[in-house]
Amino acid sequence: MISTQLIIYCINPRCNSPINPMGDTICANCQTPLVHRYLWATGSLSAQIAPGTKVADRYEVISHQIWLDTQPGLTPDVPEELPTEVIPYLRLYQERLHLPQAYGFASNLEEDTADILLLENAPIDKTGNIYPTIVEAWEQATAVRQVYWLWQILQLWKPLSELGVSRSLLVVDNLRVQGWCVRLLELYQTPINEKLSLQNLGECWQFWVVSAKTSVAKGLQNIVQQMCETEIELEAINIQLNNLLLASAAELPLTLKVAGSTDIGPIMAQNEDACYPNALTDLNEPLLPYLSIVCDGIGGHEGGEVASKLAVQSVKLQIRVLLAEVAKQTLSVAPELLQEQLEASLRVVNNVICARNNEQNRQGKERMATTIVMALQVPQRVQTSTGWQSNNTHELYLASVGDSRAYWITRNYCQLLTVDDDVATREVRFAKSLYRQAVLRADASALTQALGTRDSEFLRLKVQRFIIEEDGILLLCSDGLSDNNWVEQSWQDYAIPVFAGKLTLNDAVSNWINLANEKNGRDNTSVVLTYCRVSPEYLIPVTPELPEEIIEAKIQEEKIPVLEEEILEEEEQEELIYFTESSQTMLDLDLDLDLELSEESPLNPEIPPTLITKPNRGKRLVMLGGVLALLVGGTSLGLFAWWQINPQGFRQMCRQFPQKVQQLCPPGK
Repeated sequence: MISTQLIIYCINPRCNSPINPMGDTICANCQTPLVHRYLWATGSLSAQIAPGTKVADRYEVISHQIWLDTQPGLTPDVPEELPTEVIPYLRLYQERLHLPQAYGFASNLEEDTADILLLENAPIDKTGNIYPTIVEAWEQATAVRQVYWLWQILQLWKPLSELGVSRSLLVVDNLRVQGWCVRLLELYQTPINEKLSLQNLGECWQFWVVSAKTSVAKGLQNIVQQMCETEIELEAINIQLNNLLLASAAELPLTLKVAGSTDIGPIMAQNEDACYPNALTDLNEPLLPYLSIVCDGIGGHEGGEVASKLAVQSVKLQIRVLLAEVAKQTLSVAPELLQEQLEASLRVVNNVICARNNEQNRQGKERMATTIVMALQVPQRVQTSTGWQSNNTHELYLASVGDSRAYWITRNYCQLLTVDDDVATREVRFAKSLYRQAVLRADASALTQALGTRDSEFLRLKVQRFIIEEDGILLLCSDGLSDNNWVEQSWQDYAIPVFAGKLTLNDAVSNWINLANEKNGRDNTSVVLTYCRVSPEYLIPVTPELPEEIIEAKIQEEKIPVLEEEILEEEEQEELIYFTESSQTMLDLDLDLDLELSEESPLNPEIPPTLITKPNRGKRLVMLGGVLALLVGGTSLGLFAWWQINPQGFRQMCRQFPQKVQQLCPPGK
């Protein structure tokens, strides 16, 4: 039917007068923020429904296939048996930064049509307008952004191909861009009788690269020509495209500023959060401003505070060695190697905490643990597209375990970069439920993994890599702030003044913590902000190279025994803290359920050997030369810290490592 009044319902179930005019931001009756959730309606049937129509007495058709859920507080309709078309959206939930998610189904009963699949997190802005296609934005984009868009598409090729939806990357109108980020409107099934390859992708790209910026046009055209004319491997194209991306990004200036703080909160008896940097951090530390960390401890008075601080200190030690080794390389280190090293660092931290739990005979929910979200900007040398030597490739690596989050904020948008490790997410990944159903579970927010609860072999880690090519603020925070979507609701109030020079980074940190204490208030809160600037008006040719002599001096000053002394001191203080029940959601430690879900689901095929075999890097390893020292150095220092803290637990775990890694283990004490 054609609606006569545009209204939106308040999501507060206790609101006595929930009807508000569409476009209002706050409910006039109860002052609850109103949710305007714009959805993408898939399929040819939805395309025939005229704007102004209200479907299922709930969804307002705003424009072509863009619908507004006027009752966002209600659960969408979902059939008991999930249709096949929904499964790829669920399996690819970890790629939510680029892909939409299945929201629910709508039936237009008056037209007697089939159900229409509705997608949330589609590339639609907060006013209901769709983001432009790559073609529409191509000519106005910078050289580095043009290459960055193609690089993101290439990273999506493999996971989408595995689920039979790679055709989604070949439909030009389906590829939308929100600033730097490529986002898809929907997923298209590849016909069974059609086998797509990189040649198809190259043929799609060849029309764009003709009008690429001069500095990257020749490189892009050469890459596309190889894709179209030869049976080149994905890895080979990935290497070439990555080299061009780094060379073009390095043309930009880059300055970084970082500030962070942690707060106990208005009602908590102790602070189980830890962050780096914080108010007590020495501003001359060599890791500033490259590294930022937020940890949220689990275990109450029995160890949450110890676990979070131990994680921060251990990560700092390993990253200090990693950056020192990277600084010595004459050629840039491959992204895969950096990602592997960061994963290894987190596994070492996990096992250090896990060994402490085992030593103290902690079982189940008594085990201390911590979430972590960490970001590392790696300053590497690279020759730019115009031939001069830069000291920074603009690479940013992001890793998280648990529900501490990372956001990228610009003057125009706020993007959530991480995915929570909780029960709701697990249900979606295993194709058991749509997200809006899963969040209704009583245990929806219970964590499925954190550092210290299990041996590292059970950790499922994903290290993301980004390129800093626009002005932005990277926000890391614990759930004390992110709960109830307060970052999404407040970013304009606290970030825009920083961009305008009206608010310092430290004041922005304080303001966000005050907001968390006011609006959430039942938890500790940690916030770390990194302001990244590449604007031409800041006439700084390049980020200064990380000073090796400072790193080496700091390594000598801050030997591992210092960490041991800090931990012992924390244990003594721990005995003085009175017990208070943590308001944090208890960690879900049911590993059997995790495995059961993965085994039972017929939609979770076995991973083929090609997916778990490391790629042959051949010439890259020879060219990098010192990369082995990089991998061994960081991990060895972390292992040495563990050996100093808990030699018996270390030796037990060391015997489980591969033979080559066991050779790094120090002898028994």
